[in-house]
This record gives sequence, structure tokens and C-alpha cells, in this order.
Amino acid sequence: MARSDAPSQRIDVLDVLRGSALLGMFIVHFHVKTIESGGIDDVVRTLVWRLVESKAHGTFALLFGAGFAIQLRRADERRTSFTAVSVRRLLVLALFGVGAHAFFGYNVLLGYAVWAVPLLAIRKWSTRALLVTAVLSAASVSFYRGAHTWLPCNMAPDCVQAAEEAQRADFVSRYEVLHAAESQDSYVALVRARFEHMAWFYRQPFSVMPSATLTLFITGFLMVRHRIFEEPRAHRRLLAWITVFGVASWLLANWVLETTFGLVRDQWLTFTFVGAALLVAGWFPAVLHHLRPVGAAGRMALTNYLIQIASLDLLFSGYGFNLGTIRSVIGSTVALGCFTAEAVFSMAWLKRFHYGPAEWLWRSLTYGQSQPMRKDVHGVIEGLQPSAGETEKR
Repeated sequence: MARSDAPSQRIDVLDVLRGSALLGMFIVHFHVKTIESGGIDDVVRTLVWRLVESKAHGTFALLFGAGFAIQLRRADERRTSFTAVSVRRLLVLALFGVGAHAFFGYNVLLGYAVWAVPLLAIRKWSTRALLVTAVLSAASVSFYRGAHTWLPCNMAPDCVQAAEEAQRADFVSRYEVLHAAESQDSYVALVRARFEHMAWFYRQPFSVMPSATLTLFITGFLMVRHRIFEEPRAHRRLLAWITVFGVASWLLANWVLETTFGLVRDQWLTFTFVGAALLVAGWFPAVLHHLRPVGAAGRMALTNYLIQIASLDLLFSGYGFNLGTIRSVIGSTVALGCFTAEAVFSMAWLKRFHYGPAEWLWRSLTYGQSQPMRKDVHGVIEGLQPSAGETEKR
């Protein structure tokens, strides 16, 4: 089952976008640790909040759906089984996700593993059916909120407000307990508190509703199905509309509309970033060559993400350096420096190895045997001859 990604098989713009999303997530993770200090710091805080927060995560989610579609396409081309390998792959990702949440305090990976399961089930649906599902997914939290809060209150404003304030108070109290655990100096006590918090967190509506996550998965999936990443110039009109829609949605959600049922979101600025990037890559492909370090970081996205969250937890938790809060300018500068180090590390690593360390472990656990790691003549030849039943992981 050993397999190696041949360079010609990769879609370079996906790697660059994934690396850019990693940088954005690093900046956001530092951003939540910053304080209002006036001047340039508040300008940076506002820019990160408006332009990066939730958009970097959105790009990452869209690219996860794209990667899923690429795996499906390559499995179909080789006429190999897709479902069994994908289920094992998602189970391993779920294990990574539980570890990331419990040991470092970040929940994205487990959510990806969970919401990739419905995508696996509906992968053969028509484009129209998938688009309808994406819209319903985006509105799912609003639907739940209506059924859980508005209907029991018979739409009475005072009742709805009281119910929402009670929910908000419970939410705040839960996080105050977690933040207190993060401030003390026992890592064991912190992990115990995180498991207790997880038991509550994964029962909340935002955890059991597909919301934007599945919407973005489906979007990335459809973009690969219709070869938009590979042929951006052929889809320039669609990409232009996607880019405009993202900006319009961002403007409306922030400054015009109060209630949109999840359909018009600030986060949809993600579509603008992805659409604009593809248009640039389509007309100026040399740009991708100059962004090779960013693409290298994107190829090792899981490894670099785990390094990020482990470093952040060590820097800001009581058991580690306990930095508390920092200025926005310093946080963004440090984030950029850390990502640069990750990019340099990724370039050096990928000169010698096929995968990042975490990607190799993910792959090996999925297939139940150690995968070839070091680049050599034997590994390359073996990687170009897939075994029966194998499905490539992107």
C-alpha cells in the first residue's frame, strides 16, 4: 500500500492556499491573546478581526473538501475502493482531533473528521443537490435556534431574549472555568479540565450542526469536481462572481443586515480570497513558483498545524511560559516569524522526505503499515506502482 505523491499529480495552488491559511490561522491564534492598547495595535487588531479571523479557518475547511474530492477522483481513476480507506482515514483524524483538543485546546480537527462523514455519504450526489445541501447546512444553526428558542417562546421578544441571555451566561461560565485551568501551573489539571469542557462542548448546537463547515467542504469538493482549481482561466467568470459574492456577503453581514439565517456571513470573505487567488494563479502562474515556501508549508499542513497549537499552548498556558496577553503588533510579527520558520523547515524536510511527520503517521495508521518516508530511488519507483485497494491521501 506504499504510495508517494508524484510532483506532477499535485495542484500547486492548493498547497499555496493551504499554506496561506496556516499563516492566517497562526495570526488569529495570536490575535485572541492580544489586548486593546490604542494606536497601531488597535488598527492591527481590527484588520485581523475583519479580514482574517474565521476566513483563514474557512479557507482551510474549503481546501479540506477539495482534498477529499481529489482522493475520490484518483481512487476512481485507479478503480480502487474509496469508502473503507476514507473511513479509516477519518477515524485516525478523529484521534488527532481528540488529542489536539485535550492536550492543546484546539477543536478544528475533530470537527473536520466528523463532518467529512456526511460528505463521504453524499459524494455521488448531483451538483444541484450538493448546492442545496450546502445552503441548508449554512442555515442549520438558525433553524435549530428557531426550533429550540423562538418556537417555545411563541416568538415573544422578552422570552427569546431571556433564553438567549441564559445560554450566553452558561457559555461564559463554562469558558471561565476553562480559562482558570489554563492559568494554573499543572498540565495534568489542565488536561482534566479540557476533557470536562469537551464533554459539554460536543453537546452544544454549534458542535452538532453542520453550519459553515459542511458548506465549505461541499464548496471545495465541487470546485475540484468541475476542475476549477486546475483550470481557473476557463472558469474566470464563475471565479469573478465568487469573488464579488464574498465581498458583498462580508459587507452586508458586518454593516447592513442583522439577521441572515446564516446565508450571508462575514466568513464568506473566504470565497473572495480563494477566487482572487485562483484568478491570479491562472493569469500569472509564475507567482506559484515564487511562493514555493508557502506551498511547502501547505504540503505539511497537519504537521505545521500541530506545531502551531502545541507552541501556542506552551507559550500562553500557566504550565508553560504563561505570557498572558501581548500587543497586536507583536503578536502578528511573532506569528509571521513563526510561520516563516515553519516554511523553511517544510522546504528542508520535503527535500528528503515524501511527507511531513504527522502526515506520515496519519497515512501509516490509515493503511495499518509503515509507509515509505525517505526519498530514494526505491521509494519513488515503489510509490509509482500502487497496490490493489489503495487510495491516495492528499
